[in-house]
Amino acid sequence: MTTAVAGGSARAQFALRFCVLYLGSFCLLLTYIPFALLGILGRWIREYPGPWNMPITDPVTGPVSRAVFGVDAVLRQDSGAGDQAAVWVLVFCLLVVAVVGAAVWTILDRRPSSPRLPAWFTLFLRLCLGGQMVGFGFAKLIPTQMPAPTLAQLLQPYGDLSPASVLWLQVGSSYPYEMALGAVEVVAGLLLFVSRTAVLGAVVSAMSTAQILLLNLTFDIPEKLLAAHLLLISLFLLAPYLPRLTNVFVRRRACEPLTAPSLFTDARKNRLATRVVAALGLWVALGSGYDRWVVWQEQSGAASPKSELYGIWEVRDFTVDGQPIPPLTTEENRWLRLVFDDPEQATYQRMNGELVPARARFRPDGQLELSATTDMADHRPFATLTPDRPTPDRLLLRGILHDRPVRIVLQHKDPDTFTLRSRGFHWVQDYPYFR
Repeated sequence: MTTAVAGGSARAQFALRFCVLYLGSFCLLLTYIPFALLGILGRWIREYPGPWNMPITDPVTGPVSRAVFGVDAVLRQDSGAGDQAAVWVLVFCLLVVAVVGAAVWTILDRRPSSPRLPAWFTLFLRLCLGGQMVGFGFAKLIPTQMPAPTLAQLLQPYGDLSPASVLWLQVGSSYPYEMALGAVEVVAGLLLFVSRTAVLGAVVSAMSTAQILLLNLTFDIPEKLLAAHLLLISLFLLAPYLPRLTNVFVRRRACEPLTAPSLFTDARKNRLATRVVAALGLWVALGSGYDRWVVWQEQSGAASPKSELYGIWEVRDFTVDGQPIPPLTTEENRWLRLVFDDPEQATYQRMNGELVPARARFRPDGQLELSATTDMADHRPFATLTPDRPTPDRLLLRGILHDRPVRIVLQHKDPDTFTLRSRGFHWVQDYPYFR
């Protein structure tokens, strides 16, 4: 990579120094960006308590959020959202610090920037962007980021889904499509780790992150800040090449090659650095691939654990206190379906169609306990049932439900009867199939 600002005007000097301060601090403070470069080690290091698991910016963003914005913005560690109020306040603080810092830096040091600064900073951004692209890519290439619809989600009305769920389920419903998206991101990331292909990697990354940002904006995915910054990093890496790329692709003119500044004055050290960066790319790919493969085995793949009663079970008979409850939509005490998917989770569907998640525990004596998920402190079960399967597609539950004796007869429903799972792929279609 190169830069056109080395030795340039004061405005160019300020722009470079602003980017160094702002993008550099953003990449370092969002711990999952440098964590991607740890490869396989990152999976184990994240499991141990340390500063990477602590909201280290709260002592700054907390007072700033209260003083400037009148809100109490605290980073919530139990949330995977990247657009939290605390992160927005952090970005505001970084912008202020970068503007002031770049101005002071430019006023105090009016000398032309050494080409070593943009060379090393460009390499830093290549590593950060490359690590993120490879990590995000493997999360789709081994389809764990957007898993297939769960059994309970197959029953959920489309209109009840959030825009984010629509996007997640749309991509997760086609693993080949998700894997293709991931392959593009993996290739883009790996290209950034090779000096000769870094420009191509930045081009592919810019197109990919632009699409990600568009999806995040239009489907309300809470990672708009990260996607926007990854796009900014891609454009920063491409900035020195934009005039030449315009000459080739728009004006159809020849262009002279742009000589990238070297990290070192010694050619041998530069060759060694190139090989080390390429090896780091393979290390990141190995770590990301291994991490996603473990997640696939544990949560998404065919080998992932399933409930002992895995499946969708439709209620055929529901008896409370010895009295059968008719299948009316107004019956609040009757169930329509009961779904078992993950080993410790269940979902029951009320007669009005509402899906209610529950924690499921199979006791050593064979009994099934169902407890609410809303009160994490209260694990007392609302149902203690004894399951019996006289046939593979028949389930009988006897026990106590809300302190009343119940007897529930259920019939297994084949998930492949849902069109979403059974439609498949067709080369020849005389008419479009929308249903």
